[in-house]
Amino acid sequence: MSTTTAPRKDDEEARDENVGERLAFAQLPTGVHVVGANAGYAFSFVRDAAEAMRWVSVPTGGSQFRSRDLFPEAMAGIVAGFEDVLSGELQPSAIPDVPERRVAYADGYGNLKTTVERGVLDIPSGAAVRVRIGDKEHEATVSDGSFEVEEGMLAFAPGSSGWSDPEGNEVRWMELFLRGGSAWEAFGRPDAGAGLEIQSR
Repeated sequence: MSTTTAPRKDDEEARDENVGERLAFAQLPTGVHVVGANAGYAFSFVRDAAEAMRWVSVPTGGSQFRSRDLFPEAMAGIVAGFEDVLSGELQPSAIPDVPERRVAYADGYGNLKTTVERGVLDIPSGAAVRVRIGDKEHEATVSDGSFEVEEGMLAFAPGSSGWSDPEGNEVRWMELFLRGGSAWEAFGRPDAGAGLEIQSR
């Protein structure tokens, strides 16, 4: 898997040579390689699961479009197994924790994937909660499966996003699912990173 987004948000000052965030590499226990700019929370979700994390030997500047001009050669080297493409270790301390109670993203069905890990809130299945994102607030039912609510109702349930950590424990993230509709639309199309307020009824 590869992401090449480098929003250049790590420093708000003027930049010479279009310098952007460093390109990083992570190897997961499944053998999957994750390569992308170490920007924002891009590597936060794989930090604790990765078997190895390294920096990729690619200049941080020199082109506005590094993903076009500089990254392909490095990617080819990684795929070919060339060790000289990778440099020093990427320390976990260089990667922030996953932010709590945030919208991670909206999927193509309008489900809102969140950074709330299953079980963290200690709210039983079937309980009603009030969820607020920005100026929009709706009631949702905590459930073990998205379709455990009736048509037109909002569920707060474990989504399909997740993995097993190095100890074999399953990590699953909660999502807001509006059966028969779009939770993203219902909450006013929130951006990734928007905060969630969750209160038990």
